[in-house]
Amino acid sequence: MPRSRKPMPSWCARSGFRPGPALAALLCALVAALLMAAQAVAAPRVALVIGNAAYSGVPALDNPANDAEDMTAALRDLGFQVILGIDSDQAQMRALIDQFGAAAQTAEVALFYYAGHAFQVADQNYLLPRDFRLERLDRATARTVALDEALKAMAAAPGVKIVLLDACGDNPLRLPGGGSGLARIGSPADFLIAYATQPGAVAFDGAGRNGTFTEALLSHIHTPAQDIGEMMIAVRKDVMARTGGQQIPWDASALTRRFRFADGPPTASPETLFYQVAVRAADPALLRLYLQRYPNGSHVGEVLALLAQDPARSGQARRSMGPEAEGAAGEQLWDLARRSRLKPLLESYARSYPKGPHIGEARRLLAELSAETDPGPARRCELLATHPRDGTETTPGVSYELLAQNAVEAMRACEEAGRLHPRQAKYVALLARATAAAGLRAEAVALYERAAERGDLRAMVSLALLKETGDGVAPDPAGALALYKRAAAAGSADAAINLAVTLLDSRRAQDQQRGIALMQQASQAGSPIATFNLGVLAQEGRFGDPGDARTLFERAAREGEPRGHRAAAVLLDEGRGLPRDPSRAAVQLLLGVASDDGGLLRELAEQGGNWNPETLSALQRRLARAGLYQGAADGKPGPALNQALELWRNGGFNATALSG
Repeated sequence: MPRSRKPMPSWCARSGFRPGPALAALLCALVAALLMAAQAVAAPRVALVIGNAAYSGVPALDNPANDAEDMTAALRDLGFQVILGIDSDQAQMRALIDQFGAAAQTAEVALFYYAGHAFQVADQNYLLPRDFRLERLDRATARTVALDEALKAMAAAPGVKIVLLDACGDNPLRLPGGGSGLARIGSPADFLIAYATQPGAVAFDGAGRNGTFTEALLSHIHTPAQDIGEMMIAVRKDVMARTGGQQIPWDASALTRRFRFADGPPTASPETLFYQVAVRAADPALLRLYLQRYPNGSHVGEVLALLAQDPARSGQARRSMGPEAEGAAGEQLWDLARRSRLKPLLESYARSYPKGPHIGEARRLLAELSAETDPGPARRCELLATHPRDGTETTPGVSYELLAQNAVEAMRACEEAGRLHPRQAKYVALLARATAAAGLRAEAVALYERAAERGDLRAMVSLALLKETGDGVAPDPAGALALYKRAAAAGSADAAINLAVTLLDSRRAQDQQRGIALMQQASQAGSPIATFNLGVLAQEGRFGDPGDARTLFERAAREGEPRGHRAAAVLLDEGRGLPRDPSRAAVQLLLGVASDDGGLLRELAEQGGNWNPETLSALQRRLARAGLYQGAADGKPGPALNQALELWRNGGFNATALSG
């Protein structure tokens, strides 16, 4: 048995045969029949996408046409046959649904996406066509298209059925029996129905090109090897962060099979891929953009060192890549560009891969971004003042130090955003953060109190921290605890973790169980730190089954906690609570080396003998597949392996080395 050498972290933490003519004809007929059968089994993915924005009888909307176009592009890229309708009237919507229903009858996956106005009456949901007009209250629903019409069209589909509703759900018509938001309906077998916001609530328009919910969908729908359930958690997390918890996407699933929008090998986090792309390009602008997007990122030190080098030297130091690696690099760059919709990344792709497979879509997005010259005060406020813990693919968090340099500009943008969007408390919370960065503590506290009273989760947590530490306000531990409890109850993962840590340190079993429940709540809300902590608790026998620890560690790593890779690798290498698996351990080591702050790379260089030879041999073989290791796969640590890992971390990442 291998001795345990690697302590786990604390939770606080073709043939030559030639047939004759007759046989050849028979074989051809057989092949044709097999192909037809395969096509019948592997039925297509079909989708109906409708975006209505240019209403004539009710207020027009800003985002749905963009949402529908961008969702169509994403789904087509993922192999869907898409039927698209933009600004469709009632007759057109019904014709599209009929066309969709016919296509869905043999579909492996049938997906319906709608963005636009909608309302509920008597627990039934109605989608508003472009030509909707309210002439008589008792005939209002007759001018709509019932959601049930789309659901019935999908019902005959033999496979997975997905409904995505980015509908504002407001009911300004005050219809009899109507209410705010959309009615939550039962999810029939093999249906997943997702709503932009929680029951009885109204979804907000986005401050940029897309609605908040659709923007989050577009950021995560291309993630490889991600089950749709995990994707919806990531979407929910982003939307909550963007709205201060006032909008919480909700879904009901009765799927009886797993579904992934994107297959493929596991890959690194967007932050890690961003660093890989920037290093390969040896582009100072991209390196500086990394620092802006990830001010507390794992590669900040390396980026600063690269920026301090002479540009000519850094360019000469760029590792040459073969065609396969170059292609992988292009796919990584494109993946980042389409998820973040950052103009510098799109420009870098168009410049580096003018004949690349995605050049058409890249140019389309660039043209749209170039047309949007003024992002508006709301978007400026978000880009200038968003807390790092609330950062998303399209809205990076801003460090306090950087915010302090732009505090006056941020305050002006956030004040105007609050005036233009009075229902959204997040702009008050962002104004509070900008005000605090400007040194106006008393004014910031008052603003945090206003935003917290209106339900903004970040404001609650920030105000609780101030009360806990006495920063700009009299120390008030009880008040801080009350705010943490309120924020946790409303869905704040950060507040739940803060409470859980305190309770888990208690000697009372009741407190510890409550702490574990809060940590579970935070994990279900998409907190990678909470999921990692649950993994440690499971490994220690304090939560669930010890065999669950690896799954939790790997999930935490996928969600953005790099320590999860090493923790999972230890379990797989040594067989703690599960069979040893050197190949999977090597995958987790490679992901960890690419993703963390350099600690795992140093550990493998200095203490590589602590890992089983079978795991190191698997590591060497995977690095050789990436073209980085030329030595024997002998399972021995040494300079050749260290050099290959260094290259892997700094520009050599290739997801194909992780497959198989």
